[in-house]
Amino acid sequence: QEKPCRLSAALLGEGSEISQEQLQELLRYAALGRCHSAAQPSWCRIYHQSHLAGVVVVVLQEMSQLHFYRFYLQFKHLRKVFRHRFTLTPSANFPVSLYGEGTNLKPQNTPQGLTSTSSECITKSSDLQCDPIIQRYGERKQGLTSYTLTLEEQKKNDYPIEGSPGCKGYVSTECDQQRTDSSPLFGLDCEMCLTAKGNEVTRVSLVDARGHCLLNELVKPESTVVNYRTRFSGITKKMLLPVKTRLSDIQTRLKKMLPHDAVLVGHSLNSDLQALEMIHPSVIDTSLLFARSEGRRFKLKFLAKAVLGKEIQCEQKLGHDPTEDARAALELAQFFIEQGPTKVAELNLEMLLTAEKLAEVSQNKAALQPQGCGFQEELNEPPPLSKPCFLDCLQVTGQKPLLLGRQGLDSSGLCQSNLSTSNKQILQRALEDVPLSKFSVIQFSLGPEYTASHLHAGLHEKVRSKLTDMLTIYAGPFEENFCMKSVKKEFGRCGPIQSLTVVTETFQPYVCIQYEVLEAAQLAVERLNGAEVAGSCIKVQRPVTAAMLDCNVLIKELELDVENEGVIYVAGLKKSLTETDLQEEFSQLKDLEALFLPKDLKSGKHRNCCFLKFQKSQSAMDALEAINGWTMKGSELRSRNALAPGHLWRWIWQMNQSNGKQGKHIFYEKMEQLSDSEQDLRKKVKKLDHHIKKLYRSLHNNTLCVVLFPGVNSTNGSQSGLGLMGIKDDEGRSAC
Repeated sequence: QEKPCRLSAALLGEGSEISQEQLQELLRYAALGRCHSAAQPSWCRIYHQSHLAGVVVVVLQEMSQLHFYRFYLQFKHLRKVFRHRFTLTPSANFPVSLYGEGTNLKPQNTPQGLTSTSSECITKSSDLQCDPIIQRYGERKQGLTSYTLTLEEQKKNDYPIEGSPGCKGYVSTECDQQRTDSSPLFGLDCEMCLTAKGNEVTRVSLVDARGHCLLNELVKPESTVVNYRTRFSGITKKMLLPVKTRLSDIQTRLKKMLPHDAVLVGHSLNSDLQALEMIHPSVIDTSLLFARSEGRRFKLKFLAKAVLGKEIQCEQKLGHDPTEDARAALELAQFFIEQGPTKVAELNLEMLLTAEKLAEVSQNKAALQPQGCGFQEELNEPPPLSKPCFLDCLQVTGQKPLLLGRQGLDSSGLCQSNLSTSNKQILQRALEDVPLSKFSVIQFSLGPEYTASHLHAGLHEKVRSKLTDMLTIYAGPFEENFCMKSVKKEFGRCGPIQSLTVVTETFQPYVCIQYEVLEAAQLAVERLNGAEVAGSCIKVQRPVTAAMLDCNVLIKELELDVENEGVIYVAGLKKSLTETDLQEEFSQLKDLEALFLPKDLKSGKHRNCCFLKFQKSQSAMDALEAINGWTMKGSELRSRNALAPGHLWRWIWQMNQSNGKQGKHIFYEKMEQLSDSEQDLRKKVKKLDHHIKKLYRSLHNNTLCVVLFPGVNSTNGSQSGLGLMGIKDDEGRSAC
């Protein structure tokens, strides 16, 4: 039976920039799935991937995030359908970066069985019977209860057990309800330091089944610290100095957070529970779940890379990230449960570990090799393993991707390529061929006359200027000797202020305030226009310019944007409040799904505002009504519907920080020259949006569709790209 596929991309709320590699990670998993050793992407999640009808990538050549927001009203279909968006690292040629240039199907000089695209990599069925995982769990998929440790297994592996002599004084989680295959999974990981008492907890992380962090807390050890183990724990003496949280506080919080049928997942979880001095009856230990022959265990770092395709515990970082480790262990358990022992055995982890060690040895020898010496040839050793290209992976599965566009997209002959002379021709071919292909890349273009660098410069200045005006408000008139501190405090309650200056050209003084987020400026207009501030009844308004005449229309459309559905903005927060504090304060709100706390990209400090995302629009409306007037830690909160998603907030911040190298008069001159061509450009953009609408409507349900504005990366400068994505559902919209 066909299951509805859906996307979850909670991390996008933070406005993180997605790299070309991360995008490829998503497309590989969507096209290949875990059956072909493709890993679930690290930054978003596809549910029921095996039920995807296909993958369609629409590339809008030479266009960037700049184009989307300059022609926001013209892109009517894109903004109403795709609820997931992300800033994209600019690429000169996305299809080439995805497929690779001049790739061959069969990698040359590759040792047998050591490449994930080679057919020899898949373990033969007859060999599976000897695999320790098959011998332990059998070949068939089973529910999660089949993989929880028995009481005997817990005793054998030094887990804290109720009534054991060594567990005196340990606290029980009191999760004593019968477990079923639908019981919730929670990932747990701790970092420890060495004290006079032994191993003591210094940091605890807990994540839920969707990978959301529920707890990430530093803990003050009871005894004197002998060794902080900073290299592994990342904990320093300075970090623990201000910490008040003790082990007993964490124990109490974990007892409250875990439901009575919770199943804890971790890698060598016995060490974490011993350090927490807690007893929990139902656990899945991934070090035992994926155990090798004779009880030997794989490291979490290796399993994350080999099974999930994720790099964790990177050497560049100081110590391990317990949230990252908890999430990795959880996803490993989910992979095992969803795919079953046979699929895990087919990964041939022992062989992959051998290959990894060979590659390390090869790299170490290469590092020692003097330049110009044929050291490798003398030893008659194979070259280092090359990473297989996407085309190779698709070919192994019998898929032949479809590429349509104005340029030659593939030189390897592994794709169905078709060159067309116009967007209309490309659309016609796409409507015929895309439904027959499992993976398609469609390139549309505005034409060479609209890709010149001076056009990008003019567009950039127009967008920057309009955003600045939308972030700016004028308030006044005030009395001559008005209190600036009172004004700053009152307007600061609406959100973070970028700059505040006094306008002295008027008969009575006015104040010009530029905010960092659009919601703050709009909130100031709505809440403080006509209010009494610093002893004066003031008027609050935005600048009046030709570009701002449609400001109210734009604000309304931003509110209705599908990406802002169920999201509200809250201002007036005290900066001393942590994310954990806010989650506790807002926990009473119904259907709260995620909380995003914007941070200064330079200092890392969070702002006095946050965004709350709800599962249902009605719940967001109820929360909006409840929050306005709330007092939190002595501060009155103000709230409204969201206008700018995380990626746009980040982009606005970067534009505010950048100082244009050219004067405004140069841009004004260019803009006048561009006025006629921009009218034509608007028509072309509108038609392009209509083409994508027709293509999208022709797609089968459960098709993943990704629309890319690849960005501009040239010697004259770069512009970030933008990605929009969604899985088409029965109603023709993208599913969450």
